[in-house]
Amino acid sequence: MHFKLIIALTEDSITNKVVEAARDKGATGSTVISSARGEGLQVAKTFLGLSLDTQRDVILLLVEEHMCRDILETIATAGEFEANPGSGIAFSIDVEDAVGVSHQVDQLAEIVEEEI
Repeated sequence: MHFKLIIALTEDSITNKVVEAARDKGATGSTVISSARGEGLQVAKTFLGLSLDTQRDVILLLVEEHMCRDILETIATAGEFEANPGSGIAFSIDVEDAVGVSHQVDQLAEIVEEEI
């Protein structure tokens, strides 16, 4: 079984919505790293040296490669990434190897067999 890692960078206010959407599409788990910071096209504004940017969360989803695109599109829709610039981005990268996921492989095997 081959995996991909979906990395989503979202406003903290929509993190739960994005994670729930991913789980509804078959993601079997997630890791959320809170209080990240970032900038897009516009440089973050400051007031008297204090940052006015919002908190970001990093969401990590290890998913089976055949399910990746569908989950990626689903979380983009749930987070309204295209409709609201600055609300978040998501991308996937290949995972060469993974351990500790054997308990998920049995469940994923049934789903992937149906899709193939």
